[in-house]
Formats: sequence, structure tokens, C-alpha cells
Amino acid sequence: MTGRERILAVLDGRPADHLAVMPITMMFAADVLGVKYGQYARDHRVMVDAQIKTAEVFGFDYVSSISDPAREAADAGAKIQWYDDQPPAIIEEDALFADKSVLGRTKPADPFSGGRMEDRIRAIELLRQKAGNELFVEGWVEGPCAEAADLRGINRLMLDFGDDPEFVHELFGLTVETAARFAAAQINAGADIIGIGDAAASLVGPRIYREFVWPWEKKLADSIHAMGGRVRLHICGNTRKLLDGMGTLGCAMVDIDYPAPMEEARTKMGPRQTLAGNLNPVKDLRDGTPETIQQALATVQQQAGAQWIVAAGCEIVRDTAHENVHALTQFAKSHVVTAAIA
Repeated sequence: MTGRERILAVLDGRPADHLAVMPITMMFAADVLGVKYGQYARDHRVMVDAQIKTAEVFGFDYVSSISDPAREAADAGAKIQWYDDQPPAIIEEDALFADKSVLGRTKPADPFSGGRMEDRIRAIELLRQKAGNELFVEGWVEGPCAEAADLRGINRLMLDFGDDPEFVHELFGLTVETAARFAAAQINAGADIIGIGDAAASLVGPRIYREFVWPWEKKLADSIHAMGGRVRLHICGNTRKLLDGMGTLGCAMVDIDYPAPMEEARTKMGPRQTLAGNLNPVKDLRDGTPETIQQALATVQQQAGAQWIVAAGCEIVRDTAHENVHALTQFAKSHVVTAAIA
């Protein structure tokens, strides 16, 4: 099976020749290619070369266009701080919507405005061209809570949930409309799946998640499904109290970061939901050995069951030893997926 065929089989609950491998690599991939991360984040051609090489070196089943959370925000007009060898960052103290009245005068950013969103679209096109049908190609958008935090400032947004719920819903509506347009462009460019990164959602409790975040995540996921796309939900951090809701979004796969027990995720999301993760990227993967990593993966596999994809809970840390990353693929290749979900 090709990597693309393998991932599709797992997502569909069908048998595969072995487990699929989909760890997130960004700074790690730039280092594999030997380029500064500023180049990786700015130039889709550099990103594509790094992703293809990383997949080839480590035997991954996919390539991804994820790089940082500042693409949509930058095209909307937010101020971005660039670094030579680190991801670009939102300047929160000068957030685009620090003044709430600006929201009413703002339209969704155009994915084809020649900015950072279009750079990702070009990355998808080139990844599809170079990977063909051998590798699964992943696009990416920011989720409603994460993008709202980028545009408003995380501290202001957390206060807004209590102080101005109507504003929050209006803001989330703008972010979801932007993300849906961005996702459509990536699907048309050849993306097999769209990752929704909604890291800020892990900072809210279950009540706020149910009232504010889940309805807009659901709207975004449904819109991607209506386009014929698949969704990978990725919420960094401790999502333990949000697992029930995350499992009802209808996503093709859900990443489980290491603070949330995989066993609980499986219990709360049921046997049909494809899960990915959830090794601790630092303690288990960077600071481990190939032997301890294989042991940790065996434990997670037992908890996750058949509908599981090999990955860390979040991004592979850039200084992780290469033999430790190889251990992910070695484990995957030694385990045939025989159990299909009827």
C-alpha cells in the first residue's frame, strides 16, 4: 500500500498492511532540509522540499502544509513579528481587534490575495504534484477559538466570553467564514484532509466550549465535509474535559495531546472515531530511546484500539534524535491493521 492508501484505509475502518504514521513536523522538517525556519514559513517551495524529504527519510505516510498560526491573521491585517529561525508570532498587545468596533468594518480575508494564505495553497498544489498518490496531503486552517485569540488577543478573548458573548459569536463567525474559504481553496488544490488547529480551545472549560466553541467548530467541519473534504481536529493541550464534544464533530480523525489520557478519549468518543497521538513530544519522544518509545506506543495502541494513527500528541520537537523518530515508523511497520470497523 502507498502511504495515502494506508491512511485512507485506516480512516475508513478498513484493514491496512500496517499502522499509518502522521506525526506533525514543522521546525524538525526545516532542520532535516537544513534551512532556517523563517524560510520554511515564508516560502512554500522550501516547505514542500522539507516535507517531502522528511517523509522520505523517516517513512511517513503523509506531508503537511502546517507551519504557524499566523497565516489567516496576517492576511486579515494583523501585525506579525518575524524571526530568522523561529515561527512568526502575532503581536498580541497590538491585536487587530483590540478595538472591538474594528470587527464590524472587517470582511473575511481573501485566500487568493497574494499573501500567506495563498502561499499555503501553492504549497498544497506543489505537494500534490510531487507526492502524487504516494503520500497523503494535509492542508490546514485555524479553528474559531484559536483565530479569534490571534485577532483579538487571548486575554481579551477570555474576558469577552463573560463580558460580551454576542461579540464573541460575531468574531467566531468571521473566523469560520475565512477558514471555510481557505479550506475550499486547499481542497481544490489537492488536499486530502484539512487540519483544524484550535489550540486556544484547550484553555476554556466544558461550559464555554459547548456554548461558544463547539457550535462554530461544528459549522466549520460541516462546511469542509460539504466540500467533499475530511477533517483532522487538533487542539493542543489538556482537552480532557472537552473529549465528549470533540468526538461529536464528525471529524475523520482527532488528535489527542498527551495531557488527555488516550483510554478516556477512546471511551468517550467510541470505537469508530479515528484517533491520533498521544506521546509526550518531549518526555516520551525527544528524551526517550527507541526502546522506550516502542513501549510507550504499545501502551497507547492498546488503549486506542484499531482506529488509531501513530503520532505524538503535538509537533515533534526540533532537537529530537533521528533514531527516536525512526522508532515511530518502525513500530507502525511491525503492526498490521486487521480489525475493520463494520
